Amino acid sequence: MICGKQKMENKKDILSRTYLVYMFLCLFALAILYKICVIQFMEGDEWKRKAEAFNTRVFEIEAVRGNIFDANGNLLATSLPYYEVAVDINAPSIDKRLFNDKVDSLSMMLADLFKDKSSKEYKKILKKARSSGDRYVVLKRNVSYKNLQILKTFPIFKRGKRGGLVTLQTNKRELPFKMLAARTIGMSRAGVRPVGLEGAFDSTLMGISGQRLMQKIAGDVWRPINDENEVEPKNGNDLITTIDINIQDVAETALEKTLRKNNATHGCAILMEVKTGEIKAIANLTRTGKDSSNYAYSENLNYAVMNATEPGSTFKLASLMALMDEYDISLDEKMQVGNGEVTYYNKTIKDAHAPSEPVLTVQRIFETSSNAGVAKLVMKYFSKNPQQYVDRLKSYHLNQKLGLSIPGESAPLIKNTKSRDWSGVTLPQMSYGYETLLTPLQILAFYNAVANDGKMVKPRFEKAIINNGKAVKTYSTEVLAEQIAKPETIKKAKIMMEGVVQNGSGKGLNITAFKVGGKTGTAQIAQIGNREAGTTVYGAPGNRKYQASFVGYFPADNPLYTCIVVVYNPGKGTYYGGLIAGPVFKEIAEKVYSSSLDFMQPINTRQDMLTKAPASIKTKNNEMLTVSKALKLPVKTDAAEEAYVSRNTIDSSKVVLQGTNLESQLKKGIVPNLNGLSAKDALFLLENSGFHVKLMGIGSVRKQSIEAGQKFNKGDKIILILS
Repeated sequence: MICGKQKMENKKDILSRTYLVYMFLCLFALAILYKICVIQFMEGDEWKRKAEAFNTRVFEIEAVRGNIFDANGNLLATSLPYYEVAVDINAPSIDKRLFNDKVDSLSMMLADLFKDKSSKEYKKILKKARSSGDRYVVLKRNVSYKNLQILKTFPIFKRGKRGGLVTLQTNKRELPFKMLAARTIGMSRAGVRPVGLEGAFDSTLMGISGQRLMQKIAGDVWRPINDENEVEPKNGNDLITTIDINIQDVAETALEKTLRKNNATHGCAILMEVKTGEIKAIANLTRTGKDSSNYAYSENLNYAVMNATEPGSTFKLASLMALMDEYDISLDEKMQVGNGEVTYYNKTIKDAHAPSEPVLTVQRIFETSSNAGVAKLVMKYFSKNPQQYVDRLKSYHLNQKLGLSIPGESAPLIKNTKSRDWSGVTLPQMSYGYETLLTPLQILAFYNAVANDGKMVKPRFEKAIINNGKAVKTYSTEVLAEQIAKPETIKKAKIMMEGVVQNGSGKGLNITAFKVGGKTGTAQIAQIGNREAGTTVYGAPGNRKYQASFVGYFPADNPLYTCIVVVYNPGKGTYYGGLIAGPVFKEIAEKVYSSSLDFMQPINTRQDMLTKAPASIKTKNNEMLTVSKALKLPVKTDAAEEAYVSRNTIDSSKVVLQGTNLESQLKKGIVPNLNGLSAKDALFLLENSGFHVKLMGIGSVRKQSIEAGQKFNKGDKIILILS
């Protein structure tokens, strides 16, 4: 009995516990259900935003980089758009019927356009994406703008945004003229710091990026989301340069021909406008490849701007100008040069060729490029005060950078007497272009100042910045020094340079169409190792290589252009500037001369010989006034602006216009005198009055089939004889 009672109590205890657990589970389930309802209906929008924050991101939309043009509007650098093309084949607007009807034709057209897959393969890709619910399938990358426009006409895709076509644009920088001026134009690509003009004007060319919301769909794959808040990019400005691509082509072709002929490692050529400092051509070529029988040349380094070397004989002009400025030496002053050798301390200075006479004038020393002659002259006047010579060179701005817009200009070196490596041979060495460093463009700027009567202008590559055809900024000539030397010194310098081409080392240029002033240069240049604290460490003598150059201006009687050509390391024995660099200068100068109107003299330079007003036809008063004023003829008229007038021939010294009554006669039904009226005006008047007009001949009216003064009716036919 007691046992049964105990069992009943145990059973009740178990049931109560079970009910308690059951009730707890029910309450827990209700709590979960309540929380689900809260999340779904009350907090749903907030949680959706949080989820999307992990799956969406704002990406930059690259702005189209501005174009770079030459001075004549030819395109030097541009950004071409390329596209990644994808499809959302499960877009709500593409229903099952549309997909099944058009998938075959779409696949065929994709295969025909891209030619990378068969139509069956494209159909398989599209059907797989459709069945799997894939909302973003990349069809092709690097699609051109032209092909994208074709793609938009394909079945399904031609429905616009409802057609599921998704595109992402990228821009690729292209140089339409390939190598021409490539190093000066520079480059711009992702991850690389722009150089040249691309680098100098990077901020204005690059534009302002836009913003686009993208959604992550798988792995690292993102697709754009149509968002009303998308920020469109602002495209960059365009740059107009001073480069003339036609002259640039001549410069590079002529330079490459000379480099190949002489097996040279590299070279440069620059053409600059004297008055403005505008660089019209700048060629920099480097030999590439290991096969000596098939070397290639390309624009890798900007030697014209970056390569500071010992200038050699082209520096002699500065030395002799210093003598003229400080001591007013005459071109006829004589100097004993002996056999063309002179020794200072342990350094013997030799001429490249023995002088024709033991005594030479200053003019002849420069014409024949006598190293010994220039060194003796400089030592004669400046040996007691070499700093005076240095200071005069600095007054020519030879120790200063030009401050070019493009980066990378090397600093020039003009030693001071307090420099640690100044020695007893430094002054005579400097006199003919050694122990100094200058870039080709720095040398050219100095010679350009001489051609410009002493005014030194800054070389420049830019003319204007434009946006949508409107000028944002224009660049003008910047003067570095109003007068670098005395006017008398400049005159003497020009006489010396013209003498070089007529009677000296530049005689081989043989330009007969116009006169040239210039200077040849030949130097054994040092391979520079290091420059620290004003000290230049030169390479060993065995490492010195030859450098041939020619710098000058043309035409000599009215300098319009200066040009420098430098050829480095010629490898076929000849290394004289007149023989190697001179032909490049000549080819560039002759091309510019033959194609530029600046060199052409007016056919008639006399005053206008017109003594009487020319005959004229009947025409409208305002047209006759315009023509008379353009011809600078005195004119008098009382007629209304739109009235037809004829010229009164009584006064032959000026144009006296008198009104005609052509229109009033026609309104009265009377045929007027049409003699002298242009065919255009006659047609206008007669056809507006109802005539059927037939013209015979060309010119103005000389005869008419219905005589003046007769009555006419609308629809009458009239024949006009023109001559």
